[in-house]
Amino acid sequence: MNFEIPNQNPGRTFAYNTHNPITVADDRNCAIQQYLIPLFNELNPSISRPEIEVQQFKMKSVIFQMLQNMGQFSGIPTKDPHLYLRLFMEVSDSFKLVGVVEDALRLRLFPYFLRDRALAWLNSLPSGSITTWQELVECFLMKYFPPSLITMIRNEFTSFQQLDKESLYEAWEQFKELLRKCPHHSIPCCVQMETFYIGLNIHTRMMVDASANGALFSKSYKNAYKIIERIASNNYQWPTNRAASKRRAVGVHKADTLASLAAQVSSMSSMLKNITFNGFNGNLTGQQLNQFENISCEYCGDGHFFENCPLNQDSNYYMGNQNWNDPQSNFYNSSWKNYPISA
Repeated sequence: MNFEIPNQNPGRTFAYNTHNPITVADDRNCAIQQYLIPLFNELNPSISRPEIEVQQFKMKSVIFQMLQNMGQFSGIPTKDPHLYLRLFMEVSDSFKLVGVVEDALRLRLFPYFLRDRALAWLNSLPSGSITTWQELVECFLMKYFPPSLITMIRNEFTSFQQLDKESLYEAWEQFKELLRKCPHHSIPCCVQMETFYIGLNIHTRMMVDASANGALFSKSYKNAYKIIERIASNNYQWPTNRAASKRRAVGVHKADTLASLAAQVSSMSSMLKNITFNGFNGNLTGQQLNQFENISCEYCGDGHFFENCPLNQDSNYYMGNQNWNDPQSNFYNSSWKNYPISA
């Protein structure tokens, strides 16, 4: 039964419903506490579950167990929403029920796929606002994969560069991972291959061109993809980490040798300064003697430096070309600087 109630605005009337007295916000005759009573329709889920015509429909417990083992999506920014969606669809599509549409089953299972903040987000949506699987996927990706994230991944893709000491296999896997994280990147296949090729270093690029009989860009995308996959697979099966570790070990040993020689030279310089200013008393400490005992030629192993080794041709050339104050030398003789010049 509906009737009109008077109000202060004569040009406006309000309809009062006796079955639901709270529908009229301007009703002064209702108790205030009636406006505070929650309505049942506010507790309805955001997903409008489609009707299933099968009379004895029952979801098996193994489905929920598989969802638990797969891992529920919590909404943490570090989690990949595309990966979780793929896993969820693999689980839901593994069960074919007679008379049940796939989208209907997905809509019923999706709340069990979420937890924590992701489940709170789903419950915060208006009741019955989602009616199809496509709408649910769009809302989910818009929430956890916004356009700003798409732009960031595209920038990483276009600025792709092979890192130092990174193999072709590692660079190729990293490149494909960028494409997998953003499946709706809308980048043509030929541009993908061009971006990867330009991002390689010169040595890897030469190897790829050699495998493509001169130029990778002379091949189609499918053939170029197969060439890259073949080289990357071979690089993965026969890595060069062992050889690289040996080269690093040699470099470390060489650095240690140079540091030891530098320390010995510094110690000898300090000793010579003490002798120059304080005089030599004929006594050397044990540490100073050890400094001389530790001197060893890198070439012959004797107790002298490599620069003074008689087997070092550069050292012999230097020693053999000293002037020794030869007055007949064509070079400047330092002993003449104090010689009196006769008028």
